[in-house]
Amino acid sequence: MFHQSGGCCDGSSPMCYPAGEFRVGGQDVKLGDLVVAGIQEPIGFWMSASQFEYWKHTHLTVDVVDGRGGGFSLESPEGKRFLIRSRLFTEQEWSILENQEVPTGAY
Repeated sequence: MFHQSGGCCDGSSPMCYPAGEFRVGGQDVKLGDLVVAGIQEPIGFWMSASQFEYWKHTHLTVDVVDGRGGGFSLESPEGKRFLIRSRLFTEQEWSILENQEVPTGAY
């Protein structure tokens, strides 16, 4: 699973954890699931509520680039790191999304 917090340092990058090794908080927001070739189950992507409030108007893309990942993230020993790329939603996209309920870790 991925988690994007609003913290500093490693918390500013999306972190990838083995399923069940990171407990989301009741205020964390589930943005969706990533479908990755070669992996059977979709990978959940979570974000802290405070970060979501700041980024809720943006389309986010999880990318992989060369570099050093976060110390606790799965890609760390691979010489890769995860990176978030973003753009603002178009007016049309936002009109579809703005009133949708967003699941939290409290369910």
